[in-house]
Amino acid sequence: MKKTFKANNISCMSCANLIKGSLEDSFGEIEVNLNTSPREVTLEILTEEQEVTFKKEMQELGFEIIDN
Repeated sequence: MKKTFKANNISCMSCANLIKGSLEDSFGEIEVNLNTSPREVTLEILTEEQEVTFKKEMQELGFEIIDN
C-alpha cells in the first residue's frame, strides 16, 4: 500500500536524492515532494515492520518522520 509520510529537515533536491539513493534498494521507488511544508515522502509499505524500519532509517539520515 502506498503511504505518505511528512518529514522534517528535507530542504532541497540534494536531500531528496540522498533519501532515494540510500533507501530505494531496500524500499523500492520513493517519491519526495519538495512543494509541501513539511515535505512529503511517498513509498510502498507492505508491513508494519517495514514502516518501522523506514522511519528508523530516515532518522539515521537526519530526516525525522512526523507522526500524523
